[in-house]
Amino acid sequence: MVRRIISIVGARPQFMKAAVVSEELRKAGFKEILVHTGQHYDFNMSDVFFQELNLPDPDYYLGVGSGSHGEQTGKMLSEIEKVLLKENPDLVIVYGDTNSTLAGALAAAKLHIPVAHVEAGLRSFNREMPEEINRVLTDHVSSLLFAPTEAAVKNLEQEGIKDGVYRVGDVMFDLALKVSEIVNDEEVLSKYGLEPKNYLLVTVHRAENTDKRENLSEIAKALNFLVSQGMNVFFPIHPRTKNALNLHRIELEDKVKVVPAVSYMEMIALEKNARVILTDSGGVQKEGYFFRVPCVIPRNETEWVELVDAGWNVLAGHDAEVIANLVTNLWKDEFSRKKWYPFYGNGNSAVLITKIIKNEL
Repeated sequence: MVRRIISIVGARPQFMKAAVVSEELRKAGFKEILVHTGQHYDFNMSDVFFQELNLPDPDYYLGVGSGSHGEQTGKMLSEIEKVLLKENPDLVIVYGDTNSTLAGALAAAKLHIPVAHVEAGLRSFNREMPEEINRVLTDHVSSLLFAPTEAAVKNLEQEGIKDGVYRVGDVMFDLALKVSEIVNDEEVLSKYGLEPKNYLLVTVHRAENTDKRENLSEIAKALNFLVSQGMNVFFPIHPRTKNALNLHRIELEDKVKVVPAVSYMEMIALEKNARVILTDSGGVQKEGYFFRVPCVIPRNETEWVELVDAGWNVLAGHDAEVIANLVTNLWKDEFSRKKWYPFYGNGNSAVLITKIIKNEL
């Protein structure tokens, strides 16, 4: 009997993770049904991933779009439940820590359908972050918990979750390795007028930075100072961040090169060739490490504590002077001599996940 699996995605990082897992699931003979909630609806944040990563077209597109956390999650919960009742899958797979993740996990758990959580066990220990609420609740209703690191496994143990926990490494490492082999770095850098190892790459999108004027203002001040000192600053801007800058009337200097959100393949090339990365994204923090590029994090905590402990990444908080100084120090530092640890496996996480699911089902 062919086992039926529903994979639920809705935001940029989930398309990336699902791309490699979906490929292995289908190779193994599973019938996968892909549900796209529509949480990200900007083309470069969504549709382009299905083109670039050969992710199958969604079987269901729910078109939920934006809204408050309660409104968005509630709409998803209702629509996902309809799909689950119709398809009656053997397993539901959710990814990461977004509202799509939580809605998918809750809908399945309430219908007594087993849930597999890819990227389980991550904790920032900051309950003010919506992502933290999403990931904690998802883990506590999941049957299979695929933890990327040993630290994630320990976090689950401390919360009393031991059954169904597997350390499998990080599927983002699988994908980054795959994409880095096929993307044309020179073409991407030429498109944006950049030189290898001679620019600061910036990504900002988390609510703690976009929704709080003082935090976003401090980040902007830091960027404006850095370009005044002659640093090349390249900023592919998230739609939420662009709107927040306009709403809060925060201005960036013309020398800060702001472009619309780029595709994943372009992002990999940009990360590989950056000298330093300034990011509040958990995924970009890791990808920088994959390619041995240090990151400054304008937050007070991170889920990827091992990278801070290893000296590769630094937490900057939300003070412009601190952010600018840390970026400048890393820009001058020689990182090629720092030890690189295989925190995230060896690039076969999707294969391990598929084998475990096959054994469990």
